[in-house]
Amino acid sequence: MSTTPPSAPDPPTAPRPTAALSSSTPTTGSFRGLSDIRLVGRQVWYEQLSFWLNPLGAFFTLGFSVIFLVLLGAIAGNSKIGSGYGAVKLVQYYLPSFTAYAIMAACFTVLAQTLVNRREMGLLKRLRLSPVPTWSLLSAIFLSTMIIALLQVGILLAVGTLGFNDQLPLHGLAFILTIVVGMLSFTALGIGMSTLVPNADAAGPMISIVFFLLLAFSGLYFPIKPGSTLANISGYFPVRHLITALLASFNLPPGANPWAWHDLLIMAIWGVGGVLVALRRWRWAPRRG
Repeated sequence: MSTTPPSAPDPPTAPRPTAALSSSTPTTGSFRGLSDIRLVGRQVWYEQLSFWLNPLGAFFTLGFSVIFLVLLGAIAGNSKIGSGYGAVKLVQYYLPSFTAYAIMAACFTVLAQTLVNRREMGLLKRLRLSPVPTWSLLSAIFLSTMIIALLQVGILLAVGTLGFNDQLPLHGLAFILTIVVGMLSFTALGIGMSTLVPNADAAGPMISIVFFLLLAFSGLYFPIKPGSTLANISGYFPVRHLITALLASFNLPPGANPWAWHDLLIMAIWGVGGVLVALRRWRWAPRRG
């Protein structure tokens, strides 16, 4: 009695490709219009949640510049500046200069340290592998730091006007333009600075030294006499130009041109330099060794 040998099993069939991706699936590197803008807004919300869920860190980030303004303003009292600024109270000078401090603190120092920490923890690498477009995630980080900077500026203006009877900027549009250019420039510099820091342990000392030295020698604590050696040296760095442009929007010194195009141009050039450094040295993975 003959038997029929069993037939070989059919080879596995390849899965059928789907006709099209779901409309809700993001495509890396693509821009799909309004839906991507909403996606960035949602990511900014998550970044802000992460920031405010650390109340102690949020307090010192927002309050450090305010504490400096209050302490120095109380010490200055009713003393006047002089040196070409006229009969202007020293605390009035501190308001725009610490506004520059707030912008650099958020967009440069905090952003650079955040990027270094996330890179060394492997979070940037995971972000790169996320199905969400990486440009939207990075944009959310940058926009979140700008929101923090704007909050600091608002608090400083409120404390200066209510606590010390300071005047608000006399040229509002020039003030807003300077704030925007300053935030964009120092955000680019913060990104570039993060690529120069080798590891998370070095982030705090390296970034803080650059931050405080540039501010101290750029006229944060005291007016710099135009044409002096210190003014010529600090004029090469963007912090000096941010302080000068903000002072001009407050009409300091009296009669200054509020549209400080030269200072804005120098800040923009430094911002482009930060972008070029970031493009050259950016890494998603931790830097070993």
